[in-house]
Amino acid sequence: MTGGTPQFEWIEGGVTAVPGIFAAGLHCGIKPTPARDLALVYSSVPATAAGVFTTNRIQGAPVRLSRERLRAGVAQAIVASSGCSNVCTGEQGLRDAREMTEVVAQQLRIPEGRVLVASTGIIGRYLPMDRIRPALPKLVKALSPEPAGSRHAAEGIMTTDTHPKEAALRVETGGRPITIGAISKGTGMIHPMMATMLCFVATDLAVALDALGAALRRAVNGSFNRISVDGDRSTSDTVVILANGLAENRALARGDRRLRVFQQALDALTQRLAVMQVRDGEGATLVFDVQVRGAKTRRDAETAARAIANSPLLKTAMAGRDPNWGRVMAALGASGVAAQEDRIGIWYGEEQVAAGGKPKDGVRWERVKAELAKGEVTLTVDLGLGAAHDHVWTCDLTEEYVKINTGTS
Repeated sequence: MTGGTPQFEWIEGGVTAVPGIFAAGLHCGIKPTPARDLALVYSSVPATAAGVFTTNRIQGAPVRLSRERLRAGVAQAIVASSGCSNVCTGEQGLRDAREMTEVVAQQLRIPEGRVLVASTGIIGRYLPMDRIRPALPKLVKALSPEPAGSRHAAEGIMTTDTHPKEAALRVETGGRPITIGAISKGTGMIHPMMATMLCFVATDLAVALDALGAALRRAVNGSFNRISVDGDRSTSDTVVILANGLAENRALARGDRRLRVFQQALDALTQRLAVMQVRDGEGATLVFDVQVRGAKTRRDAETAARAIANSPLLKTAMAGRDPNWGRVMAALGASGVAAQEDRIGIWYGEEQVAAGGKPKDGVRWERVKAELAKGEVTLTVDLGLGAAHDHVWTCDLTEEYVKINTGTS
């Protein structure tokens, strides 16, 4: 640790980089293509478990079932499907979700209550259980602690993602090395609070339930709740963490100083995955980090950043690499936060384009265009009213996004 900052070692292996974690993914026929559409993550021992779910009032059967089971604070497996979200399917949807967990539990010889479930895909369709049911025993048999297991599971939860998303790191806390690994998916219907996304995290650290839940909520708030692709919010968002304790440390309780290192590691992991989602946003060609500073309050900074990040006018301008800062001003003014036009400054990268709410003299537009050509840029807005700041990652909005969401791509 240098200067109080833990040294993370980013490693390969995704979720199966964590001791005691196995994963698998295969194709069963939910999707019309040969792509994998079933996934399973399994801990060899019962794990302390916590989750964060969509805030959409319309919620899928898997979300409702997993939320209910996580009240016990213990889980051992997560089974997931892609291609059909099992949302707006009534009692049949709940029966199907329960059956998925029942079959997996029988195959793993663990209590059904320790199996969570998640689904992602098209709303308003029933799961093809005649295809899923016979595939679940094969999925259990395919479980592997190797990197391929994680990769196959990451592929099994993809929808319009162009590639699987995995991350893992190792860090030392309390003189003991621990590992955190995860897989996730998400490219569209991405908008806080949370998005059309799934994320399954595992760690070998032993953590008390209340401390684990608090750490996950904080990590999600600083990562998956700080991204936007299109301003739409899903019905299936699920982030679950399993802490199986195989590091054999004394379980960390809230207030334990060693939790600080774990929190920073979890924050780093979820932020890496969140940015992967924005970078892989449907049709995206440019990622920009909207930084708002100089606000009167943190809430103002967050509200302003979200308003700018979700502006279709700005996002389409970014698709054309047009540094039209007037669209930033319009979105900011419409956000409702405290703002004074003559105090506002705007930057693309290191180049300031507006000062005091007016065009800045001597702007080097060639540098601005060079920043936008990089594919990732920081857009900074200074309100000049205080010391509060916040940010949101987002991406441009292109014609390809429309094609993907009209089935014409």
